[in-house]
Amino acid sequence: MKIKAIITGATGMVGEGVLHECLLHPDVEYVLVINRKPCGVKHKKLKEIIHKDFFVLSSIEDQLIGYNACYFCAGVSSLGKKEDEYKRITYDLTMNFANTLVKLIPEMTFCYVSGVGTDSTEKGRSMWARVKGKTENDLMKLPFKDAYMFRPGYIQPTKGLKNTYKAYKIFVPLYPLIKSLFSKYATTLMEIGLAMINVTLYGSDKKVLECRDIVKQSQR
Repeated sequence: MKIKAIITGATGMVGEGVLHECLLHPDVEYVLVINRKPCGVKHKKLKEIIHKDFFVLSSIEDQLIGYNACYFCAGVSSLGKKEDEYKRITYDLTMNFANTLVKLIPEMTFCYVSGVGTDSTEKGRSMWARVKGKTENDLMKLPFKDAYMFRPGYIQPTKGLKNTYKAYKIFVPLYPLIKSLFSKYATTLMEIGLAMINVTLYGSDKKVLECRDIVKQSQR
């Protein structure tokens, strides 16, 4: 099986890292990135669509046919946002994108990036965790071939990539210590990308992958 992957969020840290691993991997044949602005990457495997409104996808639907994986890495921080605003950007946008894909390509594997602490009950006190939990739950109800939820915590950046968050750069030299003390909550960007590729190729008995599950999947 060769992977033909759609990636969102390639102008952010996680999406850029996942794209990097896909372009390096021999089992990934083609990659389509869908962004609001150019990601700045050129590669023979790569095609890019610049599309401003992820709530209206009808104009690009014909370009989505033929892909068998989606790595949905787009997202925003909840900082400073009210629940309605955050839900629209996080839940509504993601579900619109996923519903479009499942209508066109139900045999697809869909991978979604949420985060450590996501609330599957949708009833906790943390607003972002409830919204992410609802997003995860409803994605797993869609009739995709497979859907996997990724919950990274601290992410060790991949050297040389340009979209690493400034705060993460401070902790790069401390990663061996972080990994030693907080292994349940730490993974590398490379491991996230490889784990997405591997669950597409081989599947996983877990649909929700915490950090240790991500590391395990990356080593298959």
